[in-house]
Amino acid sequence: MNNELDEIRKRKIEDYKKQIILGGKKMEKNIHDKPINIKDADFDETIKKYKTIVIDCWAPWCGPCRMMTPIIDDLAKEMQGKVVFGKVNVDENPITSVKYKIMSIPTLLIFKNGSLVDRVIGVYPKDELKNKISLYQ
Repeated sequence: MNNELDEIRKRKIEDYKKQIILGGKKMEKNIHDKPINIKDADFDETIKKYKTIVIDCWAPWCGPCRMMTPIIDDLAKEMQGKVVFGKVNVDENPITSVKYKIMSIPTLLIFKNGSLVDRVIGVYPKDELKNKISLYQ
């Protein structure tokens, strides 16, 4: 009897571990409440992973980019579960910059189901930007 109970416990523990691991992966898609950092190496995989993702193409030396940072951070919290936000440093990720013809920063690339659907160039007020992004969620 004890042996049987031990086996049941072990199975339950393994089941819980699997649920936590799978749950974590499922939740990871929807829980982002701040922008994720994206590199050239994982860009394509990342845009396909999320239904709607907005990618901020920026550089640390760019004043307008720094102005957009708190807006992007706020929108990531407000739109959590609906839209994921990412950041690509154009200086460190030249492949993405060239592929998407980033000529001015900040540039926001809006992807829906892995396809580029819109781009926003320059600094925008938070409400205006939120309205534009909401069209694609």
